[in-house]
Amino acid sequence: MSSKKIVILHSNDLHGDFLPRQSADGHCIGGVSLLSDYINRVRKEEKNVLYTISGDMFRGSIIDSEYRGISTIEILNVLAPDVVTLGNHEVDYGIAHLLFIEKCAAFPIINANMYLTINSTRLFHSHIVLETDEMKILFIGVLTEDVLAQTKRERLVGSLIDVTDEAAEIGSICLAHQKEDIDLTVVLTHIGIDADRSLAAALDPAWGVDLIIGGHSHTVMSSPVCINGIPILHAAHGTAQIGRLEAEIDTSTNRMSSFTWSLIPIASPHCQPNPQMETVVERYRVQTDAKYNRVIADLGQQYTHPVRNAETSLGKLLADAFCEVLDLDIMLLGSGSIRTSELGPTVIYRDILETFPFNDEIFRIYVSGQQLRTMIRYMLREEAFVSRTEFYQLSRGLFVEYDRSRQSIESFTYKGKSICDDDCFRVGIQGYHMSNLKAFLNVTEEEVSSVYPPKIIATRCTDILEMYFSSYETAHTPEETRLLIH
Repeated sequence: MSSKKIVILHSNDLHGDFLPRQSADGHCIGGVSLLSDYINRVRKEEKNVLYTISGDMFRGSIIDSEYRGISTIEILNVLAPDVVTLGNHEVDYGIAHLLFIEKCAAFPIINANMYLTINSTRLFHSHIVLETDEMKILFIGVLTEDVLAQTKRERLVGSLIDVTDEAAEIGSICLAHQKEDIDLTVVLTHIGIDADRSLAAALDPAWGVDLIIGGHSHTVMSSPVCINGIPILHAAHGTAQIGRLEAEIDTSTNRMSSFTWSLIPIASPHCQPNPQMETVVERYRVQTDAKYNRVIADLGQQYTHPVRNAETSLGKLLADAFCEVLDLDIMLLGSGSIRTSELGPTVIYRDILETFPFNDEIFRIYVSGQQLRTMIRYMLREEAFVSRTEFYQLSRGLFVEYDRSRQSIESFTYKGKSICDDDCFRVGIQGYHMSNLKAFLNVTEEEVSSVYPPKIIATRCTDILEMYFSSYETAHTPEETRLLIH
């Protein structure tokens, strides 16, 4: 047996997490400066090292959003990944902008299952073969259908985008390379851990896929998940950790003969600042700090958003903010729009932008009590509890008691009164969600237009939040339960 060692370092869902945080004992945690130091050190210590990123480079920080991802690409060019696959947030600034961004990248970006329907043309290279120490490693990139929800907002281009079944695409690529001496086949995914499990189970062993390195679900692993003989690896999210796979490759059979994997913390003094990266990040940080580091409010306490598929104190606070400023009866706030896990007590302007970076418009729609029940019940289908669909934070006044085992709404009230089918409510919803009403809430735009047509009542979400918090004199603690799940 001829055996060679390879080390694959991997990140996913960086979301513009460029700056370090301070721990209680004074150490720095995460940030691209410390991360790049660790990667560079491993590249010096080991012979065959590859670094991959499984999607969602963009969104989550002022440095990213202020420059619409161009700053992110410059920072990642210093980080120097060997291959990156697309995530759903890579299309947040538009398909055309993403294609421009790719030209700025000094690293390959791959995706096999997103294409133009008009002529079945892929937008990116579907795969890449990297060589190290005479070994050939085939990387194939696939992403989630969530990308389609965002592209629908681009009326012309978005209507021409679709994604195909990832297993079929992987199979065709693997079969096309069977005559080559491929030593290792890796699928880089951005579809979430549950979908990764399903994908691994669907892959034909004859295709020779050795490994899935994924993202999207922000999954923290203590050890790899193995399905159908294929290890699945995730590295949580952000830059506070990195996945490290050390594998022995049997080059005579083109298979992994053994491997070890660990999730490595990125923190001082284990990692040291990288001067080159510090220079790049500091240039952007100084510019954004000067613009966005002004105090907006003192909330008197900290509000948190630890998960996306449950009611949270921060989610309720933000839903109330939109409801109050925009004079709505109910605000259904997309839980995934909240991109930080905490806010307060002191709030500066950049906190608002990083907590809620999706600065789209707000629509007012009029819905009947019956339609509202349909929307809420659909939101609470089983997919919601495993983060495979959209979830909403409810504003003050609306109360829903839901029996999960019976899949039924047991109590449905507004300001203490039972909601009747013919009641009418002014409901706020974000533009992204308005574009996906049927997929997310099981009603159509035509159905909610029966009383009044949908109307844009705010063009920038951050303006509404700034207005609300600027007049925030006392803590409006949203303590009451609005969504009770049995």
